[in-house]
Amino acid sequence: MSGLQRFTEVIVGGAPGQAGGVLTLRFDDRRRSRLRTQLDDGREVALILPRGTILRDGDGLRAEDGAVVTVLAAPQALSLVRAEDPLRLAQASYHLGNRHIPVQLGSDWLAYEHDHVLDGMVEDLGLLAETVSRPFEPEAGGYRHGAASDAQPRHGGEPHVHDHEHPHDHDQHGHDHPHGDGHGGHRHGA
Repeated sequence: MSGLQRFTEVIVGGAPGQAGGVLTLRFDDRRRSRLRTQLDDGREVALILPRGTILRDGDGLRAEDGAVVTVLAAPQALSLVRAEDPLRLAQASYHLGNRHIPVQLGSDWLAYEHDHVLDGMVEDLGLLAETVSRPFEPEAGGYRHGAASDAQPRHGGEPHVHDHEHPHDHDQHGHDHPHGDGHGGHRHGA
């Protein structure tokens, strides 16, 4: 990544009037700490950010040379689920969360990255999943706090990341499901 402009600092909420470019990224790329990419104007850049950083729409990035760019959340295919019944929405959120799926929440809706298998699960709960294209800003989660939201807990002014294992005992609830990052892809038996 030598020779590329290297962005190493997140400016939470952006830097109005200072931005000299725009970087539009999908959610998967906004949660990567190391990324070679292009600004919207085509300039190649490198992101070298603290592990666990989650960039949010409107954040700024400062390069080693002092240049600042604004991060925009790119529209992407999402499954949007609306419900007037808060219990049904809570049930869908529970089942998605149990599968470690990032979810964006509203007062009467939720959204997740489009997946027809998950849409089927949601429909089995009596809800309809509509495919839309819009920016995705999911919850940061209880164990993975992004560096880019004032509402997220911080420890000593720095984002606090748990990238280590936590007990996850299935003996009490007798089911089997795959786990993503942090669990090494292992499975638990019933």
